Amino acid sequence: MIVHLIDGTYELFRAWFGAPHQKVNGREIGAVRSMVRSFAALLSRKTITHVGVAYDHVIESFRNDLFPGYKTGEGVDPELFAQFELAERMTTAMG
Repeated sequence: MIVHLIDGTYELFRAWFGAPHQKVNGREIGAVRSMVRSFAALLSRKTITHVGVAYDHVIESFRNDLFPGYKTGEGVDPELFAQFELAERMTTAMG
């Protein structure tokens, strides 16, 4: 069994800063499009048997009291932020 665990939040940020931006019907989808290509290439390897993808969600904890700005989502470009839900749906659709 060969398992790959993917940090979906990291991959979305990596794609946002590394892939060309692209809008469809006025909505930015470039980062998700890059993730689809990356995940499809990974899944095409016949040696991989399982893939898991996890995304961060803002959950208040004691760390927010210790570190101002800790995982608040402040400063995230709205066009990137809007792609999180699309990225999660894409991941689910890819199985």
